[in-house]
Amino acid sequence: FAGGIRFMNLPNKLTVLRMVMVPFFVLALLWPFPHHYLIALALFGIASYTDHLDGKLARKYHQITDFGKFMDPLADKILVISALVCFVSLGLCDVWLVLLIIAREFMVTSIRLVAAGKGTVIAANNWGKIKTVSQIVAICVILLLQYIGELGSLELIDFVNPDILILFWGIGEVFLAVATFFAVLSGLVYLKQNWDVVKNAK
Repeated sequence: FAGGIRFMNLPNKLTVLRMVMVPFFVLALLWPFPHHYLIALALFGIASYTDHLDGKLARKYHQITDFGKFMDPLADKILVISALVCFVSLGLCDVWLVLLIIAREFMVTSIRLVAAGKGTVIAANNWGKIKTVSQIVAICVILLLQYIGELGSLELIDFVNPDILILFWGIGEVFLAVATFFAVLSGLVYLKQNWDVVKNAK
């Protein structure tokens, strides 16, 4: 494995790095040490930025590979779904929103696997990129609001009260609902664009 990483191009190394960061992000999010939401936000932000960076470098230096086309969206899914599952565990969002997002990801991944079995690699489309950005923004907003709430519990700020925490939860739900809308919409567009793959699956 180490030898394989050594000979990968830089964009693919960044993709693998994003996947490696996931367990550290989950640990920071679920382990309630002081300022853990801030650490989780920083880790998530860095991991998400590698998604922008690896694609930019791959296009700039003509290093687009089948590995990158397949693993880049998979790494995004692992990072985002890990965050959302943790949010459900912590009571930070409604489970039905997360279930819709996960169902969309299973559908798209299934189509990719069927296409890959026929020797075709399907790259992400623009709707998928909008979906990813909206999810990243929603997760960052929820983490930031929770960190503000944590500062209140640590008595480092004095304006946080139960009503503010309910408001924070509602704001997070709105952002996640928007992300869910784009997830479902992009999934339907993806299904339409690749209907031949589904129709001819055996």
